[in-house]
This record gives sequence, C-alpha cells and structure tokens, in this order.
Amino acid sequence: MNDRFLSFLIFCLIGFHSFVLAENPADTVKAEAKKEKVKTGWNFAPFPILGYDSDMGFQYGALAYLYYYGDGAIYPNYYHCFYVEVSRYTKGTGINQFFFDSRKLIPKIRLTTDVTYLTEKSLNFYGFNGYESVYNHAWENDKEDSLTYKTRVFYRYRRDLLRIGADFQGKFFHNNLRWLAGFTYLNVHTGPVNVDQLNKGQKEEKKLPHVPGLYDEYVKWGVLKDDSTGGMNNFVKLGLIWDTRDNEANPMHGIWTEVIFAVAPDFIGDGKFGFIKMALIHRQYFTIVKEDLSFAYRLGYQGTIAGKAPFYLQNYMLNSYSQTTTIDGLGGGRTVRGILRNRVVGDGELFGNAELRWKFYRFRWIKQNFYLALNAFADAGMVVQPIAINKSGIPAEVDQSQYFSTDHEYPHTTFGGGFRIVMNQNFIICADYGQAIDKRDGRYGIYVSLGYLF
Repeated sequence: MNDRFLSFLIFCLIGFHSFVLAENPADTVKAEAKKEKVKTGWNFAPFPILGYDSDMGFQYGALAYLYYYGDGAIYPNYYHCFYVEVSRYTKGTGINQFFFDSRKLIPKIRLTTDVTYLTEKSLNFYGFNGYESVYNHAWENDKEDSLTYKTRVFYRYRRDLLRIGADFQGKFFHNNLRWLAGFTYLNVHTGPVNVDQLNKGQKEEKKLPHVPGLYDEYVKWGVLKDDSTGGMNNFVKLGLIWDTRDNEANPMHGIWTEVIFAVAPDFIGDGKFGFIKMALIHRQYFTIVKEDLSFAYRLGYQGTIAGKAPFYLQNYMLNSYSQTTTIDGLGGGRTVRGILRNRVVGDGELFGNAELRWKFYRFRWIKQNFYLALNAFADAGMVVQPIAINKSGIPAEVDQSQYFSTDHEYPHTTFGGGFRIVMNQNFIICADYGQAIDKRDGRYGIYVSLGYLF
C-alpha cells in the first residue's frame, strides 16, 4: 500500500506539472520570470478538495479563498482573507469551517475569527504520556489472520466539537512586538465509537465487531471520569508576539516567537474544570539561496501551569494565528509528521521541527503567480509533564502490561519530505510523507492538505 500510494501521489503531482506546461502558449507561462506580478484588488480562489491523511483517510469536498490585496502595497500579504471549507474524510471526520482574517477592518488592529464544527466518528486515542502507554498494532490490524485482532477502531473514540473564536492583535511599543487578546468558545461531546453506524452498508467481512476499545476500557476503569463525555470549556487568550518575518505564508528570513496563555476558569465553562495553559513557541527562518532555498525550525512547549484540564483538551494546540482546522497533537500532519495522530498526549509537551524548503520552479498561469517547491524535514515531540493515571479501578484479571509500560518517555522522532504547489504565495497545496523511527509510534504518515506546517 505504501509504495503503490506513493507512486500514485507522485504520478498525480507530475501530472499537474505536465498539465501546467501543456497550457503554455508562451504568453501564459513564464518559467524564467522570478519577478512576480503584484496582486491588487480582490482575488477569488474556489477549489475542489481531494486530500489524504493516513490517520483520517481520503478527503473530499470544496473550499474557497477570497483575498483582498488593495493597491498591492503589502503584497504578498493581504488586507482581508475569507476562507470557507466543507469536506469529509472516509474514516468519518467532517469539517465545516468559516475563517476570516483582516488587517484593515479595525484600524491598527488585526482581527482573526473562526467558526468551526468538527465531527469525528473515530478520533485517534492511544492513552497518555507517550511511550508509557502501549500501542499494540495487532489489536487494530484486520489484514492478517491473527488471534490478537480486536477491532480496527480499538484506539478510537467519537468526538463532536464546536469552536467559535475571535482574536485581536495590535502593536505593543515596537513595530515587531504585538499584544494578543481573544476569546474561544468550545463545546465538545465525546463517547464511544458508534459501531452500528460505521457498519451500515459494509460487507459482512468488513463489519466491525462489537468489542470495547481503549476509550471504553478507560471509562469502565475510572481512568476517565467527569471528562469522559465532553463539556463546555471557554477560555480567554492572552499573549505577546515578536514577529520579523518577511512573508507569513512561507518566510525566507525572520523570527516568529510568541508566549500565549489560555485562561479557562470553571465559571465561564460548565463548572467542572478550570485551568491555565501556556504555549511558548519559537520559529526562525534563514535564507540559504536568495528567493529559492531556506531553512526553518520551530521549537515549542505547551503545558498546564494551573488547575486541571479535561482529557479531550490535552491535545488542543495553542498558537497566535492558525488556519489549521484540526487542532490535535502531538502526532499527525500538523505537528510531528509520521507518527500516529495524538500519539503523544500529556499535561505538558515539548516539540520541534526542522525543515529545508526549496522553491525550484516559478511560472504565471491563469493570471496568477505560481511556484513549485520541495521540502525535507525532521520532527520530534515528547511528554515532559505526565498526566496522573488512576489505575485503582482496573480489575485484577486485566494484564496491565498490555496497556501501560514502564518504559521511560523520550523524543518521538520522524523524518521525511514533501512537495508544494503555491499560488500567489498564500494558497499552498502540500503533500508530505513522514517516517516514524520507532514502531511504537506507527510506521509512516502521508498527508495531502493545505499550508506549510509553520
């Protein structure tokens, strides 16, 4: 499957490249021209969605961007950006999102708003604290005749999430220093996988058995209690940002560092949980070859510094600006590419990414600026603040070594590469392949989506 899909992906990407060249009545494609035409006014970009994520399956749907560049004075940055997406994944994830980002609606203030409804029929759940939780691939592998197979959704649970938020940023004493203030409303419903729903229309040999998964076992044992069915957790976001990037979508040089606090007192939620989380993230970009080759890295920490957060928000990744729809980590296409989604979940995590980015081909097509790019990367992440697990409710007949390990936590590491198709420096179609170094993190990940990782 790995080699066949990679061959198919490469064929599709080469096919797109060939299609662009085939459209070359010389006056539309100018491969030799590196100087882009400055975009002005409104730019509308509707696209069908055909994506892939190893953890979520194939993606289909539609999206649309609407950019406003004004007189082009700040191009490739924009004054307004609207983004709408409605899509589905074959493993059950549904995305419904409206996103708006503006530098001009409020004078001297950047406004970012987001309304997202996510439905996850089978969201990844591998326990807590990284390698302290055992991942047994055979329990979810139905492709081999094995007595150890339980169900393909053993490491899954169901989650519906409604997120409504607005963030404001403004200059703070210096052009490169900004304050951040915002509010996020989160309403989360969690539960066991609905096996009957997933089995509808399936052939008998493909139907899932009715057996408990890891989430069900944790609820039965009392590892998950008041947070097992979800809840409402609203938080105020406060932070400071130092930003010297030359281009937000794919910087060639500069620094982007931020410290963010998410303050979630219980009285503005459902009254069950109150906590403060902190994220400290440093990103830096270096030009190696002017306009063409750069090196970028990201180092980050996120953890709970006061109170107690529910399990379903321990994998919620904070930052000052993100159009990322799925907010889970560590693990998966937006954090540590190549390991299983949500494989690394604790009360606090460290993570890092290093990436070479090469823009190897530029051209004009359909009156838009395009470039093609390749990237090579290494990612890592680990738990540094473990979640306390109450095992007193686990029956004596349960072999705990099948679920919990005495192995010490250390970095979960991956490496890989990818390909980008970029329009007007802001709309970025990406394809990444990440390889896990330790088989306890899975084998590999393939991700076809939007945008650079950071």
